[in-house]
Amino acid sequence: MDRGRLRVVIGMAAGVGKTYRMLLEGHAEKEDGRDVVVGLLETHGRAATAEIALGLEVLPQRDVEYRGTALREMDLPGILRRRPEVCLIDELAHTNAPGLEHAKRYQDVEDVLNAGIDVLSTLNVQHLESLNDQVAELSGIRVRETIPDALLGHADELVVVDLTPEELLERLRAGKIYPAERIDAALNNFFKIENLSALREVALRQVAQEVGQRRFAAATSLVGSRLEETIASGAPQAVGERLLALVEPYPGAHRLVRRAWRSAQRLGGELDLLWVRRPGVLTEEQERSLTALRQLASMLGARLIVEESDELAHAIAGVARRQRSTYILMGRARPRRGLARLRTPLPQRLMELLPGVDVRIVADRAQRPTEEPE
Repeated sequence: MDRGRLRVVIGMAAGVGKTYRMLLEGHAEKEDGRDVVVGLLETHGRAATAEIALGLEVLPQRDVEYRGTALREMDLPGILRRRPEVCLIDELAHTNAPGLEHAKRYQDVEDVLNAGIDVLSTLNVQHLESLNDQVAELSGIRVRETIPDALLGHADELVVVDLTPEELLERLRAGKIYPAERIDAALNNFFKIENLSALREVALRQVAQEVGQRRFAAATSLVGSRLEETIASGAPQAVGERLLALVEPYPGAHRLVRRAWRSAQRLGGELDLLWVRRPGVLTEEQERSLTALRQLASMLGARLIVEESDELAHAIAGVARRQRSTYILMGRARPRRGLARLRTPLPQRLMELLPGVDVRIVADRAQRPTEEPE
């Protein structure tokens, strides 16, 4: 069975018209004679969105009880039984209620695609995992629901819905995004013009980056056969970029990992994460933090390496040689005290041990963002 095609409608924030555009695309597919259903629609009380859905078959949702509260969720088994040609599934980054087939809606979408059904979905750019810290820095709001960037990279088509910040604010004040009682709070928090301007730039840049990577991949495939011939002949081969990010299992390391991953994407390279720990038993806190770090690495498609050693610089250099790293990324070192101030700083030691490797210090722009509003 052929896998379905994934089309993602992406925008900078709630209210730009992603769901509206998804429904318009659904109507167009239906007019072309295809069997189209709506698997999940979130109108958020917006009359215009509900109206444009008229004429499309909307599959019923299922009731899920969680901690005494009745929740409405997408009926994945119902979609698979119905087997349409095209399924519209809103809010790709949604977290499902516990007890369903998958924890996240994007995992439901994978099942639908694997069943040979085309999917149209929607996404705000701030829900990309690698942008989590950048969005928090721009807006002061921590986004709680994220998806792996690779999912967007594997989408067959991206559709950008773009509004100027001024147009979006006009829609908000007119009550087209939130009910009247939420407008003032939104204007004073997430929907500030400087936030929206920054997020719009991020959204457009992200899509441009995705398009650029796809063109690069297409060009690479054209010369693939020549590369295979070169490898077979035993001729010297160019080494691709490979980044090695130095991490420790604590929450602040996640920022470095995301920054390193985006650098790897821009360079078209691979990313390894390295924690050099002193020999001994891990504490419970380290175990928990290490598990979270492994989960983040898995979501981004990076490899986490853990080495035991008392010789930090030599251990890093050994892994860098083994992995053929071309870049080493590290956070700012903690202030050194006592005799430690007399030792050669780690970046300088690494440059001496690895003269052909670039060493970069990643700036820490951490602040204390609030959580994303509902």
